[in-house]
Amino acid sequence: MSGYPSPHLPADGHAPVPPPPGGYAEVPPPPGGYAQIPPGGSPPPAAPAPRRKGRLALIIGAVVVLLLVVGVGLWFLFRAPPIPDPEPAAEQLAAALQEGKPAGVPLAMETSASPDEQYAQVFEQLLATVGEDAGTVQVKSVTPVEEGDGGTATATATLAWSWPVATKEAWEYETVAQLTYPGATDGEAGQWEAGWSTGVLVPGLEAGERLAVERTEPARGDIVTPTGETIVGMTPVHRVGIDKTRPGWETAAEQLGRVLKFDQATTDRIAAQVAAAGDKAFIDVITIRDNDSEYDFEGAMAINGVVGIPDELSLARDRDFARPLLGTVGEATAEIVEESKGTIKPGDMVGLSGLQAAHDEQLRGVPGLAVTIEPAEPAEGAEPAEGGEGGESREAFTIDKKDGEPLTITLDPATQVRAEAALADLDDLASAIVAIKPSTGEVLAAASGPGSEGYSTATLGQYAPGSTFKIATSLAMLRSGITPDSPLPCTESIDVEGRTFQNVPGYPASATGDAVPFRTVFANSCNTAFISQHQNISQQQLHDAGAALGLGVEAKAFGAGAAMGDVPAEAAATEHAASMIGQGKVLATPLAMATVAASVSAGHTVSPRLVEPSGGKAADKAPAGDLTTEEAATLRDLMGGVVQEGSATVLRDVPGIVGAKTGTAQFGDGSKAHVWMLAMTDDLAAVVFIEEGELGSTTAGPVMHEFLTGS
Repeated sequence: MSGYPSPHLPADGHAPVPPPPGGYAEVPPPPGGYAQIPPGGSPPPAAPAPRRKGRLALIIGAVVVLLLVVGVGLWFLFRAPPIPDPEPAAEQLAAALQEGKPAGVPLAMETSASPDEQYAQVFEQLLATVGEDAGTVQVKSVTPVEEGDGGTATATATLAWSWPVATKEAWEYETVAQLTYPGATDGEAGQWEAGWSTGVLVPGLEAGERLAVERTEPARGDIVTPTGETIVGMTPVHRVGIDKTRPGWETAAEQLGRVLKFDQATTDRIAAQVAAAGDKAFIDVITIRDNDSEYDFEGAMAINGVVGIPDELSLARDRDFARPLLGTVGEATAEIVEESKGTIKPGDMVGLSGLQAAHDEQLRGVPGLAVTIEPAEPAEGAEPAEGGEGGESREAFTIDKKDGEPLTITLDPATQVRAEAALADLDDLASAIVAIKPSTGEVLAAASGPGSEGYSTATLGQYAPGSTFKIATSLAMLRSGITPDSPLPCTESIDVEGRTFQNVPGYPASATGDAVPFRTVFANSCNTAFISQHQNISQQQLHDAGAALGLGVEAKAFGAGAAMGDVPAEAAATEHAASMIGQGKVLATPLAMATVAASVSAGHTVSPRLVEPSGGKAADKAPAGDLTTEEAATLRDLMGGVVQEGSATVLRDVPGIVGAKTGTAQFGDGSKAHVWMLAMTDDLAAVVFIEEGELGSTTAGPVMHEFLTGS
């Protein structure tokens, strides 16, 4: 094809512009024909195309676009705001209801009544029962929005209410609030409103109705023995007091003081309370058991202004029976109410001390509670509702009361009474007797004398045990290789790093010497002989020996507050020497020393037990320490010598006596001493403690004899 132009290409060889669809149009020649182009010349310039129509099209297009933009802007400017989400409005309503101020949120009202006042009236009694801040209100759900005419909408909120009306139980229910959206106003979005009615507060509650709350007090559990004998039970009493609404109250305090034999200070205190009380007050003065011969109840009732209100209280068999140990019951203090976190209400009867306080939850039980909807009172002049003047109450929520459960304790009433009788004359000194049954660890008596002034010296009073601790020292010595026949030096005095120790005044000269058998040293309680071994027996060994006998070991099975003494594991030289004879920093309670005697008697470490496990659980009777049978037998033999030839011969005539140990522990400037005596009979281990006395043998010994023999 070289040398010839393509029939489809122009002469210059460039690709032609493709023809329009349908082929090339025939273009007529211009007037005058086609211009002739001279060879090698250029075509004449083309005539300019018309431009007016193109500009007009551009202007029209721009105007159309502008109008569209303006239209869209005006639509956005004047369109109705979208319907807001109703969920925040429901949350605000729930928060306002929980706060007790529903009027704080937009409400759709059909009444002129104040929502806040209605709330207060409906829940007045419930709030008094559970506390002002106890109830909770939460949004459970909100239905999807339903749009109406003119931009309006509706939704429904379900509210979940919870009132903690009992320790482990709450009154829970749901209410429904109708939410309405009124639409926009002047281009501004409207607010959701909650339709208000008392049914928003409680399901089905009608206008004017309110809640009533009634608590049913449970019966307090008794304190009983393992055989079922009642030690503490509900007892009829009269609350005797002065009623300021009665004539004659002005002089009642003085007269009552004389009739009931109060001292003048007590009478003056009562008179001051009466004067300070309100015009309609009742001032409690004393609670008197029915048929209590100690007080002239009939004489008190004859006084103008004095009233006796019948009641029942949880009381022991006698006024003073084991009082420091058992404790008392009375109205809850403000501190107890606060610490209970809603469990206990003002006016509730609770344990205030001793076992009553330690086991209050078990003994107190759970109150019953009934929440009822009370009908509205008819308006003045209106006809009463059918069925009664104010209609009928209907139940909203009920909890059945749960009476308290009995508490079983090991105390033996006869043994306790005998212990208290033996201490009865110790009016000015703290004193105690504790008795344990070695075979079981049961505490049969824990008596604190009148001089303890209501304090449980028996279980909590900690003092230096003096020579009664020599039982533990002897165990440490036995473990070091000393036998009952080993000779020990019992001299008049011994010096340890500048401190001189002596025997108690009146120590028998016949039991002194450079080589006195250990059994004789123990029987007569030679201080110098025990201290002579302080370099052979470490303080740690003393600590371990005490623990083997139950001293200084937590009494986990006791079931009440108790102290078990302390034997330090470390001590300086002179302090360690003092520890050998139960002084220095060694401490013990009567309960702890009774446990020592019980462990020796039982042949293994005893853990004392006062409260029987509840719920059918068996008591753990396994030995708690490492005292061996052989060690205990040797200690019993040594303690038997104390009765036969030593410092406890006052007990020789006690039936079944096995052994004993006396103790005298100087305190203060050394001129005073705590006195002790431990004793073991067939299956009884006991201790007598008196805060101050001459010697364990002369002061505590006779009291022990009276306790063991009943005379």
